[in-house]
Amino acid sequence: MNEPWKVVYTKQGLKDKRTAISAGFGDKVKELIGILKENPYKPYPPYEKLVGDLKGMLSRRINRQHRLVYAVYEAEHTVKVISMWEHYE
Repeated sequence: MNEPWKVVYTKQGLKDKRTAISAGFGDKVKELIGILKENPYKPYPPYEKLVGDLKGMLSRRINRQHRLVYAVYEAEHTVKVISMWEHYE
């Protein structure tokens, strides 16, 4: 079995995690974080490669409005959660 990925949070990502959980998205957030720990490139649920200011980052859908935005640092085997509330704001 592969070593799990380490998941870290920006200050905004941690704040957004608390907001998302308190808004009733706790199960979905836990599911997505579990996927990131297992394999941040896992094809399902699908992820999106971002462009523009967020180029190099990836996102996964929490619901229609909210996305979990993250960056993958392969050398450190780490995933950094950038945000998970509001759509790319």
